[in-house]
Amino acid sequence: MNASSDVRDLVLASGRSLKVHSIAGLPGVERLPFTHKVLLENLVRHRDGRVVTDDDVDAVLRGDEAGTRAIAFHPARVFLHDTNGVPVLTDLAAMRDAAVARGADPMVIDTVVPAQLTVDHSVATDFHGRSDAPRLNVAREYERNGERYRFLKWGQNAFAGLQVVPPGAGIMHQINVERLASVVAVRDGWAVPDTVAGTDSHTTMVNGLGVLAWGVGGIEAEAAMLGQPISMLVPPVVGVELAGSLRPGVTATDLVLSLTERMRAEGVVGCVVEFFGAGVAGTSIATRCTIANMSPEFGSTSAMFPIDAETLAYLRLTGRSEEQVDLVERYAKAQLLWHEVESVPAFDRTVSFDLGAVEPSLAGPRRPQDRLGIADVPAATASAVERELAGRRERSPRSREAHDGAVAIASITSCTNTSNPQVMVAAGLLARNAVQRGLQVPAWVKTSLAPGSKVVTDYLARAGLDVSLDALGFHLVGYGCMTCIGNSGGLAQELDETDPGRELVLSSVLSGNRNFDGRINNEVSMNFLASPPLVVAYALAGTTDVDLGHEPVGWDRQGRPVMLDEIWPDDEEVAAIVAGSADPGLYEAAYATLFDGDEHWAALDAPDGDVFAWDERSTYLRRPPFLDQADGRPQALTDIEGARALEVLGDSVTTDHILPAGRIPTRSAAGVHLSECGVAAADFNTYASRRGNWEVMERAGFANVRLHNALVPDGPGGLTVHLGDRTREVVPVHEAARRYRAEGVPLVVLGGREYGTGSSRDWAAKVTALLGVRAVIAESFERIHRSNLVNMGVLPLELRDGATRRSLGLDGTEVFAVRGLAGRDRVPRTAVVEAVHPESGRRVEFEVVVRLDTALEELYYRAGGILPYVLDQRLRQA
Repeated sequence: MNASSDVRDLVLASGRSLKVHSIAGLPGVERLPFTHKVLLENLVRHRDGRVVTDDDVDAVLRGDEAGTRAIAFHPARVFLHDTNGVPVLTDLAAMRDAAVARGADPMVIDTVVPAQLTVDHSVATDFHGRSDAPRLNVAREYERNGERYRFLKWGQNAFAGLQVVPPGAGIMHQINVERLASVVAVRDGWAVPDTVAGTDSHTTMVNGLGVLAWGVGGIEAEAAMLGQPISMLVPPVVGVELAGSLRPGVTATDLVLSLTERMRAEGVVGCVVEFFGAGVAGTSIATRCTIANMSPEFGSTSAMFPIDAETLAYLRLTGRSEEQVDLVERYAKAQLLWHEVESVPAFDRTVSFDLGAVEPSLAGPRRPQDRLGIADVPAATASAVERELAGRRERSPRSREAHDGAVAIASITSCTNTSNPQVMVAAGLLARNAVQRGLQVPAWVKTSLAPGSKVVTDYLARAGLDVSLDALGFHLVGYGCMTCIGNSGGLAQELDETDPGRELVLSSVLSGNRNFDGRINNEVSMNFLASPPLVVAYALAGTTDVDLGHEPVGWDRQGRPVMLDEIWPDDEEVAAIVAGSADPGLYEAAYATLFDGDEHWAALDAPDGDVFAWDERSTYLRRPPFLDQADGRPQALTDIEGARALEVLGDSVTTDHILPAGRIPTRSAAGVHLSECGVAAADFNTYASRRGNWEVMERAGFANVRLHNALVPDGPGGLTVHLGDRTREVVPVHEAARRYRAEGVPLVVLGGREYGTGSSRDWAAKVTALLGVRAVIAESFERIHRSNLVNMGVLPLELRDGATRRSLGLDGTEVFAVRGLAGRDRVPRTAVVEAVHPESGRRVEFEVVVRLDTALEELYYRAGGILPYVLDQRLRQA
């Protein structure tokens, strides 16, 4: 077809003229989904006959190669947060060191694509339930993280296109939606779609504004910052028709948990979910963003909403300029990106979703797709308690004191729901109604409020609802991810008195998006996701072992039972308060000094120079070793011979399991290492904060205490078996890896379904490579982690035809070989794995799919990873 596009002028109401790569005249473009139109414009704009070809453009126009056609995508900007941003900068600093070592100017490594980094993942809920908690938590944050923050300030000065949002402004995704996202960007006189590659899987939240964005690993993000395109398959687009409307009392959170359950069942991994239908127009931008935020929990790449009048109204509400609003409207209509309700694009498949069927919901206790009706929560609690106890003791009976199922943490937190004024106001009103009835939160419940932006506390204060939340202990604790990312701090002191031996099986209830094993708090085994008003309700009840649809949430001053429906806020009152409390002035004031920071930030002395001066005594920042071996040039393919299994894992293993983010336990391998380095236990901080130190990360690999490794069936995570000729010794994972390395033994990991689900944590792939793992053999992979493994030179191998480890009779003690690679000019689509049990001689042979999905991924794999490849490319271009 070799379709060509026109360059046209787009004249704004102000008279300003911008150039546009028009796609409106391309044949068949009008029938494409919104997502493919944005990808099409990107390809047309970057078409050079080499990286992007005419055939790529034609393939997207035809729409018949989704899921198989590889393309090179160039994002308009890159978005980072601190716990992924610090390792991104350590990699970039190491690349500059490597450039100098090869006799080149260090400035060959500099940003080409604009990048923004928000410091939002490090503040912890150390102090709560008091009015000065934010000040104290911020002070403690700087005490712990001053060295990391000085490094970020160095990066801001050393790399031309990097902007840093200092701590205390809010959560990256809410800031993105409320301020940073332009929907349509202007670059050198050209109008282009605002597209984003972000180092957090919930980068998708901005899909609610019509911005195509998704999560990538830090290694892919840093390559994009240096101008490297993102290699991807044209994603299939699943159209989700929204029909009807939500019933009274049903929240946006209930909707998104129901959608998460449905989309997981539909199977949308590797797809973009795109919403259409009459129900879209009646869905507010706040609710769209709540839905889009949970795209990773769907399993989808993105969850797109189109641009329409609601988009423009939201841009005005949040203080964007009239010229920007005008640009968005004119560009969207000129490029056929404007939503027409009666138009149904040619989706790869469609799903209908009835908004009227949604009911009040939670999800848990371990996965966000495991939705529960309120009546189902007690049974889910009981089942989880029994599984946790596994016969160790009798379950504690229900009482007015803390018992099994007690809510240890109740937190209104996370960008997902604190970005939505309707659910936040509903939480405030429920708190007001509860206070008026004389209800109190039990002393063992640690309550907190951690919004995604300062606007939230402003409109709650305007409505007078902050007073009621404070009265129940939901004081502001800071602006950041906090409990949702695992920075929940210690539990309430009252639990030490009622449960001194920490024998109780405890719950958390939070308005977040992730509830994986061991993520929220090391001492809390059950985690439930819920709307902000339900978080308040379960805090009042003090337990998840209760049916709040039929049992009291508490007792009033006269000892009479108070039912949840008696204090649940009225939808009309919520809507009235939202309409009267939020206006553009709030947003303009909140974001006027976004990049300035507070007095703590101003007082940090940042290092200078183009090359970073590493301190060998540092326990936070060490030069990473990923450029020490490979030179970035493609190597001949080799088979893997004589490999041993480092880990034998089950289904739904998350990146939190592979590399935890929360507090570093004293007795963990990482904790022991830090102690040996002279770090006091009180200063261990979190695994996430230590990602700039590869020696700590090496000891954190597969160290989540709740990870189940079948090689050590009775042990916690962090342990494995070193298999010798005739020996089986249980040792820490990093120690086993080092022994195997000394013996010249390569390693594999065996996994089940949905391997690597969860956060876009590139260190989960980095630590896999660091430990010497050459291949991961699993039933299926989540998109981001599979890509990260390839980018680190680790081969993802997918079992075929419904095979599982158990069906193949593998227990992990075999000696493995991966064959069919050596002697090939290209990586084959399939390979053969041979597993031989050394004692019995039993031999199993099975075929696997080699999940290198694009030609560029093959280059990265053969070069030893994306970092050495990109460094070599930059040096060649210099």
